[in-house]
Amino acid sequence: MSSLVAPPRLSFLDRSRTRKGHDAPQALRDTVRLARTVEKLGYHRFWVSEHHSVPGVAGSAPTVLAAAVAAATSTIRVGTGGVMLPNHQPFVVAEQFGVLASLFPGRIDMGLGRSVGFTDGVRRALGRDKRDADAFAGQLAELLGWLDGSQRAHPQVHARPAEGLRIPPYVLATGKGAAIAAAAGLPLVIGDLRDHERLTGAVEDYRDAFVPSAWAERPYVIVAGTVAVAGTPEAARRLLVPEAWSMAYARTHGTFPPLAPAEEIEGLTMTARERGLFEDGLRGQLAGTEDTVAAALDRVVEETGADELLVTTSTYDRAALVDSMTRLARIAGLG
Repeated sequence: MSSLVAPPRLSFLDRSRTRKGHDAPQALRDTVRLARTVEKLGYHRFWVSEHHSVPGVAGSAPTVLAAAVAAATSTIRVGTGGVMLPNHQPFVVAEQFGVLASLFPGRIDMGLGRSVGFTDGVRRALGRDKRDADAFAGQLAELLGWLDGSQRAHPQVHARPAEGLRIPPYVLATGKGAAIAAAAGLPLVIGDLRDHERLTGAVEDYRDAFVPSAWAERPYVIVAGTVAVAGTPEAARRLLVPEAWSMAYARTHGTFPPLAPAEEIEGLTMTARERGLFEDGLRGQLAGTEDTVAAALDRVVEETGADELLVTTSTYDRAALVDSMTRLARIAGLG
């Protein structure tokens, strides 16, 4: 069995995907349960995500879910991948993370993204529109000002208990995000693993433009992506089947279905467009045996100089998911 030549930190992101026969409340409880497993395996962080009005995703309130995860664990770092800052007032986000960091000192990460609601209806419900994503850099600066007490836009207003707490911020990069992270002197979270040229180019640009700050003296890169590990290539591929079909269905029908068992999906009669989107969802993902995945991750680390890998795997079979995570931990020399 191969292992990573120079293993970086290894972390896990869970999107709280619903599964056929298991409702959204169960998905959230599964996330908390999974965090305990990730902690036992020796992973560095466990992060949760933010999605609004997506039928197949239960995680709509990441700071609330992060609190539940942190309460159920004891050593692993817990955070958000991420809070979509354009959806919220920076003052409120600062307060929320201040409460989290006060309850679980030294364990909370503040991952921040620049996406807004997925559809016009969601954006209207949030009181936002597409243009709000363009204000991300200013919102980020305001949020950091609430944490270190430097904001002056609102005299005599303080984000309590956040002000003065050291809550590590991370920027999730899509499009302009990498440049914003570099200018602010913040760690970068970036994917995906299927487009190596775009990934390495963005990381190089980030490092070249990085300005040291009170939050980070040097660039820090977390490379994120889907990884599935199993005893055979076929078994690893089947781990990816539920999510690939859910994405294909969403693009042809407009809604995410719950994740279904791989064998059920493999028996479906798909239209030509569905089949093409489904196969595209499987193509290029990082999946295989421990030797194959170790070699592929070594290439990623070599090309990007990643300080950390943030893995996500959404699948129906929870036992197979835990097995994949266990194998990945073994590759990285955890435990």
